[in-house]
Amino acid sequence: MSRIGKLPINIPDGVECTQKDGSMSVKGPKGLVTVHVPKGVIITQDAANKTITVNVSNQEDGKERALWGLARQLVANAAVGVVTPFQRSLEFVGVGFKVEIQGRNVKMDVGFSHSVIFELPEGVDGSVEKNVLTLTSVDKQLVGETAARIRKIRKPEPYKGKGIKYTDEVVRRKAGKTAGK
Repeated sequence: MSRIGKLPINIPDGVECTQKDGSMSVKGPKGLVTVHVPKGVIITQDAANKTITVNVSNQEDGKERALWGLARQLVANAAVGVVTPFQRSLEFVGVGFKVEIQGRNVKMDVGFSHSVIFELPEGVDGSVEKNVLTLTSVDKQLVGETAARIRKIRKPEPYKGKGIKYTDEVVRRKAGKTAGK
């Protein structure tokens, strides 16, 4: 039995779930998220109790059991995200490091000879306050992947801590060179 997979998913008020052709569509006040349901995963919806339960066709098969908890969590994240969107914040640390939003593009000055322009994918919105970029989306996977791609442009370095880091990330600092005898 999957500990996570067997837990029921409570559907918040104002959220509508429909299932067809191996996918689950979750529509809410903030948007629509479609989740691909892996083969062998069975989703049953109880409209009276406003709950969804996830099960697998063969609980003895290791591959299906591995997908059980994953499928449950993907649907649960979609149900939460269409009510309260997910956020990920990135902090730009360094002298002269700047970030600004220009339409659907993020313009970053991160120590290169040129500005880096990053186009936000459809479904992700960005806002800037000082040197903190906040990404918002109803899709948890999409906002996390977008934040990781932006962070990859200039990872924080361990000596001065310069770079793009998550706001909740702690950069372990290294000691620099020490003078010889």
